[in-house]
Amino acid sequence: MEEDAVGGAEETAGRKDAGPEAQGTATAAPSVPARAGATGASADSDGCSDAVDPATPFAAAPTDPSAPSVTSAPSVTFATAPAPAPAPPSPGDTKAVAGWQAVSVPRAADDLLGRVEDWGPTVTPAGTFRLTPVRPERDLPLLGRWMNDPAVAAFWKLAGDESVTEQHLRAQLGGDGRSVPCLGVLEGTPMSYWEIYRADLDSLARHYPARPHDTGIHLLIGGVADRGRGLGSTLLRAVADLVLDRRPSCARVVAEPDLRNTPSVSAFLSAGFRFSAEVDLPDKRAALMVRDRALRDLL
Repeated sequence: MEEDAVGGAEETAGRKDAGPEAQGTATAAPSVPARAGATGASADSDGCSDAVDPATPFAAAPTDPSAPSVTSAPSVTFATAPAPAPAPPSPGDTKAVAGWQAVSVPRAADDLLGRVEDWGPTVTPAGTFRLTPVRPERDLPLLGRWMNDPAVAAFWKLAGDESVTEQHLRAQLGGDGRSVPCLGVLEGTPMSYWEIYRADLDSLARHYPARPHDTGIHLLIGGVADRGRGLGSTLLRAVADLVLDRRPSCARVVAEPDLRNTPSVSAFLSAGFRFSAEVDLPDKRAALMVRDRALRDLL
């Protein structure tokens, strides 16, 4: 999903098992140059590029058709919805996080993302932030309201009854751990929705030169008051750094916002991502954004 720039909705999500991000103020297509005969060209100043060579076959990782795919999700969205008071979790299964309870979610032993629930909090310029895996019984009303915000619905395609959002969540929660839906909790308040996923094991890997352990992110910012003020960029940088810190085998964090969503693409650029290529996905033409471990201190 994309983001604020993250002031509006993100991209189309034609897939029921993945979540796109939206931004309320998406505008004209970003002026990122597309190289003739290739999917795109790098936008960073050091010439580093992942532009696709048509003559080189993609290093597509094997995918499991039965596993949820998150490719269709937007990379960042900003939706409007007041956050309700959190329901107290069951006794004894939580760690306190600034007034919100981060609940440990049982996962398969071969968790493919290194137990996101154990990544812990990180300090950002906006305050202490933490990812906590979604619990549908606790979080569905809030997420359902966010998904029905028109700015979000335009890209996530999950508007409607809560069962639509629930099905989307359970497709990931019931999988093998390659995609983890999370609430973003800032200073004790849940204010964003994230999907952290193994891009190299997702159908996205068929559309770009994937590398082992590439990790993807989608983002939706729920409250209108949190959009359009740079918060999305701050959190995107923080979460990308969390991924790189907690997953030593991951050399790149990737995202695929809709190419038309200029605010979202700008948010990723401000967060230290570089524009790598344009890619044609089943439901959109996307900007492949990459945050490299090797360049994290330079961008």
